[in-house]
Amino acid sequence: MKRLLCLPLTALLLAACTGTVESQPPIRLAVLEGGGTTLRTVTTGSLGTAPPPAEANVTVSGGVTLDTLPGGKRLALTLAAGIESRDVNLGDPRPFAAPFDAPGFTAPPCLRATVLNAARDRLLTLSQCESGGVPVGVQQLALYRTDGALVWRAVASGAFSPVGTDVPPTRLALVRENGVDIGILARPAIGGGSEVLRIAPSTTGSTRADVSAPVPSPAIRDLAPAANGTTVYAATDTGVQPLNTSGVPDAAAALRAFGGDRVDRVWTSAGSGVGGNLIAAWRDGGGSGLGAQPLRLWDGARTTAATVTTVSDLRDLTFAPDGNLYALTRTTLTSYDTVLGLGQGANWNPALLLGSLNEARALAWLVP
Repeated sequence: MKRLLCLPLTALLLAACTGTVESQPPIRLAVLEGGGTTLRTVTTGSLGTAPPPAEANVTVSGGVTLDTLPGGKRLALTLAAGIESRDVNLGDPRPFAAPFDAPGFTAPPCLRATVLNAARDRLLTLSQCESGGVPVGVQQLALYRTDGALVWRAVASGAFSPVGTDVPPTRLALVRENGVDIGILARPAIGGGSEVLRIAPSTTGSTRADVSAPVPSPAIRDLAPAANGTTVYAATDTGVQPLNTSGVPDAAAALRAFGGDRVDRVWTSAGSGVGGNLIAAWRDGGGSGLGAQPLRLWDGARTTAATVTTVSDLRDLTFAPDGNLYALTRTTLTSYDTVLGLGQGANWNPALLLGSLNEARALAWLVP
């Protein structure tokens, strides 16, 4: 199978048929496992090399999530106590600026989520501490440049921490509107469903951002940025829907390719280096007793999203510049060939890259 880095999907499909492009580039996958205590790598696309690439395996404390930084040569590792960037060998840790060392904020942080915008030049992170496994206190947010410099911070008070089953999770997104970076916070609401808050500074250059009043919303299960940088897709109980200007899912503009059934997770190819606008969606059947559910992929053109595989316990997913989709479950990391799958309809060429993982949490790609 042949590929060319960062070509639009149509060109990739043509190349796959003609065999006229360069061989698949190596991609290194970083995996956070052990419930957030172990960070390790596996390298693909380099079979036959001698010696084989050395893989990293390092111990971390309080790991939360991973994100690929611009260029793919470093990743952002979010720990409960702060964010740091690391190189392709998981070394050279460089801490980001302390997020909440300022009057009116609570330090040290208890970070629990981080997202990048579609351009991958800003990161938004959320802090909320817990007591007995239940979130307590205010929610604090910080916006960073990818070099670790702090842009602004904010406090979102009034957070509701319901106890029960099937509670909507707290989710983040980051968009840029008219040159202004706007954070979006979706969280559980009193009385059920979600509420959405928008966060941005009122004056240019301010290091403290303002938080809007919460807007009631149907339950939001997940958020992901579109490639255009201004649209955010929401996973809802009635399908995948873009947010409107108030931050609420727009049911009238739902992506019909995914139908109207519940979706719990959504991912896009924004910032991945893959051309086009790939969107993956998945229903978590574990809590409902449904078991393994289809992982579906849409290329923006087809009438119906294609089924890549059926999977349970899906923890994370990433699109990489080699044209593959990488899916991380609690115990495994598997690659799927989106070029073959979308081009031939059924052959996704699955390959198990890692097995016997322990409580895997997050995944990011790197270019070794």
